[in-house]
Amino acid sequence: MRCKKEYICPFEYSIDIISGKWKGLILWHLFEEKRRYGELKKEYPEISQKMLSLTLKELENDGIISRKIYPTIPPKVEYSMTNKGKRLFPIFKMLFDWGKEMLDPKETPI
Repeated sequence: MRCKKEYICPFEYSIDIISGKWKGLILWHLFEEKRRYGELKKEYPEISQKMLSLTLKELENDGIISRKIYPTIPPKVEYSMTNKGKRLFPIFKMLFDWGKEMLDPKETPI
């Protein structure tokens, strides 16, 4: 669990919240719909269970996603975006569009 940290500027805080190899990808899929742990694991088989759990816990602790546990056997856990997390969507969409433009040689300005 992260300790409370003082930030020099808001940009540093923003990058700290969404940085990491897996956070952006996990958030992109949670923008679409709620996901269960197993669905996220299937989406990214190369992520270890430990790393997926840690990443989800960080995002939850930062208030970006929420975790709902259903009292079933085996327990069912769903992850979804919070209102705070949903506010990131336009930023991620702009990054997606920029990446798409840069990867498409017909769209890339010379």
